[in-house]
Amino acid sequence: MANHFSALKRARQTEKRTERNRASRSRLRTTLRELREALAKGDKQGAEQVYRQTVSALDKAIQKGVIHENTASRYKSRLSARVNALAK
Repeated sequence: MANHFSALKRARQTEKRTERNRASRSRLRTTLRELREALAKGDKQGAEQVYRQTVSALDKAIQKGVIHENTASRYKSRLSARVNALAK
């Protein structure tokens, strides 16, 4: 355990940041799962609506530093291709 005041403060900050990042990552994974379930059902309209929410969650995760921008772009590209394939 930390003994110095600065180290104690850093430990508290790390706990807060970890909790915040965990919540953001969990929110992102939930929206991704919802979109994959909508795609599996074959619900075109529902999938398009959930896709918009998923893109928003990905953008927020980028802003918060939870995932890298390129990772989010890859997710968006692959998911949009699946949504578009469902529309056909």
